[in-house]
Amino acid sequence: MVSSAQALTLAECTRTTHVSHGGEAGHADLGDGRVMWRDWWSQEGTYSDYIIADCGPGAALRFRVAEERMSERLPFDRTDAALKIVDEMEAGARAFATLERMGDAVAKVAKDVQLTAFNAEPCACAAAYPDLRGDKTEFEMRTN
Repeated sequence: MVSSAQALTLAECTRTTHVSHGGEAGHADLGDGRVMWRDWWSQEGTYSDYIIADCGPGAALRFRVAEERMSERLPFDRTDAALKIVDEMEAGARAFATLERMGDAVAKVAKDVQLTAFNAEPCACAAAYPDLRGDKTEFEMRTN
C-alpha cells in the first residue's frame, strides 16, 4: 500500500527498504536545503554509503565509507574520516562547500564517490524541505 502522506519528520525516514537486509538511517538536516542519510546493506556482505542531497536543485553526492565481502576489495571502514570531512566543509561557507568540492575531498578516504541528479524527492527532502520539491516527483511513504 502507498500512503500519499509525506514523512513529517526525519526520524520517519528511517526504514528497511529490502526485506531485512537493506535500508536508510541517520537522516540529518544539514541546513540551507541540504540533507544527509546513510544507505546500508547487510546480507552475505555489508556496506554503508552516505548520501548528501541538495533538495532544491535535485543534486546528490553518494560515497561508500565501509564495505566487507561486497567485492574483491579488502574490507574497509572509513566512516569517521569521511564524516569529519563533511562536518568541516559544512561548518564553513556553503559557497565553498559545493557537492563537487565535497566529493573531491571525501574521495581521499571514501570509495565509489558519485555525483548524481534526482527527479524523485527523497524522504529526507520531503521531511525537511518540502517547499523545495519543485517539479520533482513527490515522495510517498510505502507501508505494508
